[in-house]
Amino acid sequence: MGESERGNATREHILTTASAMFGEAGYRGASLRDIAARCGLTHPGLLYHFPTKAGLLEAVLQRRDEADIRDAGPGATGLEALNNLVEVARHNSKTRGLVELFATLSAEATAPDHPAHAYFVARYERVVGEFSQHFVELQAEGNLREGVDPQAAGRQWVALMDGLQIQWLLDESVDMAGVLDAHLKSLLA
Repeated sequence: MGESERGNATREHILTTASAMFGEAGYRGASLRDIAARCGLTHPGLLYHFPTKAGLLEAVLQRRDEADIRDAGPGATGLEALNNLVEVARHNSKTRGLVELFATLSAEATAPDHPAHAYFVARYERVVGEFSQHFVELQAEGNLREGVDPQAAGRQWVALMDGLQIQWLLDESVDMAGVLDAHLKSLLA
């Protein structure tokens, strides 16, 4: 394994470990020293790859978003995109650590001084816009129930996904994908 490959493998290991620790203890509760120790690295060794805790957090969040985008089928629109998001919820039910990470950090990041505050503000603006656009496309195809506002439906979809994740973290019998699918069907013409 070359130096570049070894470096990439170390970065991936750090990201996986940091994701788990941020999910368990939150951003403020997980120290870089603890993350380094769990990775089997020295503190300076971790800092070589991620010089700041905020930078590590940003990389963890970007990695999760990239996985969600990949799972949602980039380029999908309308009903296909929304059905893909149901499948993302199904996949999330197999990745407790990532769901914990997102739920913990999104709640912590409501504080304006949190390093992920701007990230979550921008993320919610982006995903609400994307999801609303999917409902606009359904409406244009004549597949959205009359009287449903696509903008409100997009925001409701995000709220439902996030709320279901918290409920599932508390009770794994909650069927996130099933509830999303039933909600989507209730909005279709």
